[in-house]
Amino acid sequence: MGAWDTSSFGNDTANDWAYGLDDCSDLSLIESTLRKVADAGDEYIEAPDGEEAVAAAEVLAWLRGNRSPVNAYTEKVASWVDEHPISPPIEVVQLAVAVLDRLQREPSELIELWAEDSEWQAAMADLRARLT
Repeated sequence: MGAWDTSSFGNDTANDWAYGLDDCSDLSLIESTLRKVADAGDEYIEAPDGEEAVAAAEVLAWLRGNRSPVNAYTEKVASWVDEHPISPPIEVVQLAVAVLDRLQREPSELIELWAEDSEWQAAMADLRARLT
């Protein structure tokens, strides 16, 4: 896992995923990313799928006007959100919250990697709060 911090875009996978927004003018990439985790049910969720889902949830929070700080890694997300002022349906926001909750329980590689890290737990709680 190429991660340098606990933020939603603090890893290679999330940053690579964000480039897919360039080819999208709606919520389809965000929804499909979230559904991939949601559809896994109680199956093991690999870290890359989880990292992409966290990034998708972060974009939804931004679309709802609840941004995290913009930095070199999130400038592309900020630009996309500014160019696509979409109001996410509540069902998609609820899906994102459910996915965040799912990623924070077993079986999930993210919980295995970050369970002992209070900063990651705080980052997930902050994202959840910004979504709701």
